[in-house]
Amino acid sequence: MFNFYTEPPEITPFTAALVAQRDSNNKPMTMVLEEQGEYAVGCTPSKMIDHACKYFGSSLKGRQDGTRDICGITHKAPITVDPLSGMYFFPTISPSSSQCTWIAHSHIDQVQKKDEYDTEIIFHNGKSIVLEISYGSMLN
Repeated sequence: MFNFYTEPPEITPFTAALVAQRDSNNKPMTMVLEEQGEYAVGCTPSKMIDHACKYFGSSLKGRQDGTRDICGITHKAPITVDPLSGMYFFPTISPSSSQCTWIAHSHIDQVQKKDEYDTEIIFHNGKSIVLEISYGSMLN
């Protein structure tokens, strides 16, 4: 059984992934994977990321602009939610999509190809998720 939140709780250094899903009414929601558990939130992963960035004094757009200015990455740019605590996340598809999942790079143990269109991410705590994204796109 999961806790379900309608407002985004804070993202912490223990947050491994914000997985895009749909509820029983086909509305976007997020399954938050933490080191020691998981819970559901009634908004998109990108909204959660934006909320967390604002908590730390910026916004998702501001963090994306910063990544673009520093690294030149313009599409599916990795962002820092809070550089002081080492919270860096990257999107699996365009963050404007409600199906965008965000992954914390520091929690990844392995990335494995499942088939032509699916990739499995295995986290340090042994949990794994399969995402509908090619292995090549995930490595990029």
